[in-house]
Amino acid sequence: MTLEREKKVKSILITQPPPELGKNVYEEFAKKHKLNIDFRAFIHIERLSPKEIRKQKIAFTDFTAIIFNSKNAVDNFFSLAAEMKVEMPPETKYFSINENVSNYVQKYIVPRKRKMFTSKGNEKDFLTVFKNHKKEKFLFPCSDIRKSTIPDYMNSQGFDYTECIIYRTVSSDLSDLKEVFYDILVFFSPADIKSLFDNFPDFVQNNTRIAGFGDSTQQAMADQNLILDIPAPALNIPSMVAALEVYVNKVNGK
Repeated sequence: MTLEREKKVKSILITQPPPELGKNVYEEFAKKHKLNIDFRAFIHIERLSPKEIRKQKIAFTDFTAIIFNSKNAVDNFFSLAAEMKVEMPPETKYFSINENVSNYVQKYIVPRKRKMFTSKGNEKDFLTVFKNHKKEKFLFPCSDIRKSTIPDYMNSQGFDYTECIIYRTVSSDLSDLKEVFYDILVFFSPADIKSLFDNFPDFVQNNTRIAGFGDSTQQAMADQNLILDIPAPALNIPSMVAALEVYVNKVNGK
């Protein structure tokens, strides 16, 4: 971040859907600094059709264990199962990346003891959950964009494992933003950056400051020759709202 770019901030666009009522972590920050903060999802999910699933030569009931790494995966898996008139056997085991996802699975099934497995930690901790289940036949329903951590582990450890793409991450139509300008754009994934250039291939950053969360997002920015003004997380700055707070305190205090 250069001194020439350290200009006062009045408006910020968060490239995510509007938060649920009472869960807007940016609300107090916006009030404190008298900022206009808007939310707009740059990407959305499109579920594959049953025909596209069949093309992958996968039958859900052939598997004894299902791996879920997100609520999107849960919704799309059970939506497809319902449309294809597939009823998962009651003895099917479900492995969820965290307790929130595990609880979400229970929207669709009757939870049974010893059939639900989860991690209380991060993705690395999640991998340890599988070690006592070598005899299972695992299905990983996922997006076309996903980390390689789970597949790499399952394959390296010799699990009976199959991956099935059940939904795609797609760039949203942002044409209505063509003549709208913000002091800061906040990105959270490489797919957000892709959407920016899918919609505005001639985008020029100029004085727009850009915030990027995570290494992969920041690498996608570098690949497009964008200037990263506000990185997160950083030392003693664990979240995006914290990173924005530090930046706005600095530039608006001048």
